[in-house]
Amino acid sequence: MSVSGGARCRIKLIVRATDAARDDDYVEGVVCKDSDIKDNEMKTFDLGEGKVLLVRQKGKLSALGTKCTHLGAPLSGGALGDGRVRCQWHGACFNILNGDIEDYPGVDSLPCYQVSVENDEVKVRAKRTHLESNKRVKAMTKRDNREAQHIVVIGGGPSGAVCVETLRQEGFSGEISLVCKENCLPYDRVLVSKSMDFNIENAQFRNDQFYKDNGIDVFKGVEATGVNTTQKIVNLSNGKTLSYDRLYIATGLKANKADIPGADLENVVVLRDYEHSRVTNALLNENLQVVVLGASFVALEAASYCVDKVKKVTVVARGNVPFKPLVGEEVGAAFKKLFEEKNVHFVTNSGMTRCIDNGDGKVAKVELVDGTVLDADLVVMGVGSSCLTDFLKGSGVELRPDGTVEVNEYLQSNDPSVYVGGDIAYAPVWSHHNQKAAIGHYPLAHYHGKIAALNILGKARKLEAVPYFWTKLFGKSLRYAGHGKYDDIVYIGDVGKLKFVSFYLDGDEVVGAASVGWDPVVSQFAEVLAQGKKLYRKDVQGDDQFQWTKMLHSA
Repeated sequence: MSVSGGARCRIKLIVRATDAARDDDYVEGVVCKDSDIKDNEMKTFDLGEGKVLLVRQKGKLSALGTKCTHLGAPLSGGALGDGRVRCQWHGACFNILNGDIEDYPGVDSLPCYQVSVENDEVKVRAKRTHLESNKRVKAMTKRDNREAQHIVVIGGGPSGAVCVETLRQEGFSGEISLVCKENCLPYDRVLVSKSMDFNIENAQFRNDQFYKDNGIDVFKGVEATGVNTTQKIVNLSNGKTLSYDRLYIATGLKANKADIPGADLENVVVLRDYEHSRVTNALLNENLQVVVLGASFVALEAASYCVDKVKKVTVVARGNVPFKPLVGEEVGAAFKKLFEEKNVHFVTNSGMTRCIDNGDGKVAKVELVDGTVLDADLVVMGVGSSCLTDFLKGSGVELRPDGTVEVNEYLQSNDPSVYVGGDIAYAPVWSHHNQKAAIGHYPLAHYHGKIAALNILGKARKLEAVPYFWTKLFGKSLRYAGHGKYDDIVYIGDVGKLKFVSFYLDGDEVVGAASVGWDPVVSQFAEVLAQGKKLYRKDVQGDDQFQWTKMLHSA
């Protein structure tokens, strides 16, 4: 809420003597009455031309930036946990005492402002630039050439990006090398299937100057081709080698094509990185007939993006509805209906046997398992992925049969100097009894990068992971938190109208929660799990199905 009238802010601008100090200009003023904000409450108030978020918990009042630094969600509508606020859109968490980002996505912290109370008036003093940007980059330690230690990070995704920044933020002054397979800096990868026309420069977390200023050597367009853990050396595709003292590997996944004839034809594509997205988007035109193989989130995101840009989109799905393994048949059916209303066609309980060209090397048709032939100028395959870990064979780092690397609660592999995170890590899941799993979620990859950095520096931080996932399809945002197999679902609301909450139970334990149009309940559930607490059937059934939210602020 924005407060005016009797609580209107009285502003005082404090200006330093020189123009060179403009970044140190402050805005100060009374924003509200002390009685306007109660314990365990968050409200937004005006401060000059900007706004501040006031939070009171355990009797202490804090003033922070108002919007999530990821995509700008108003945090007054987020989930207030124990000492932090979790964004209601995508699950990023910020410490309410200092604004530091604690869980992800995003890389920036919130600005934290000075706040004081006198005569029932709450006064806030804020740096003008922070009010304007609503973001803060944590202070970084400078590179010191006298420090000989070298940490190498393989993987230019969110996990690698967070790792190198955390190393500098936590005081490491030695050499840092970041190896990026793509010819760009780390960027917001979820845009690849959700918004194929994105600008890579705008999508990058940081620019070249940022890494230069912070003494982080970035190798763009270079991949690791081998690791020797005995000699502590990484071999690169450009012929160079990097010696390391500690190594973090977060190379992620590669998108697979179906193993069928014609899968290598031109215009048969997958969506995993920027180049895939750029090339696919350039092909789209109003005469194109698109066939999407698979009913994964990536596949359906691609279908929703393409449908108003091409002649026809057909989804060929193995099952009867999309998303069934994660969120159940009823939710999947509701999304299938939404897609059909938006002119996306489905062929269910089917599959593709081959892609066919007209002799020119470009796909023209596809044949399905029942012999049906569909016209197809473009085929998007969203049929799964595999680990980018072949380069570790013979390295001394042990690979599981599926290519993942088993790690402990500190993200250490079998070699104590090698840490592994992100999609390729078979790691403990705190919210699910620390049972191990490899989970390809974007926010979790960020979080692994932070935890790996802290443990590389000897700070002994255990994983406390709560998986969080989202997608947005035709304006409907589906959010999911938790992990684990389920045998029952409890619904609140109307699934058919895509306004609901669903709880996923294994026996009597709630292992996951999903919602559409019911924020911030999934983030509240995630915060309950983050506190080491559990929900059970009795908590989500009965007269008050949200009574459990009181657990967020209880001991």
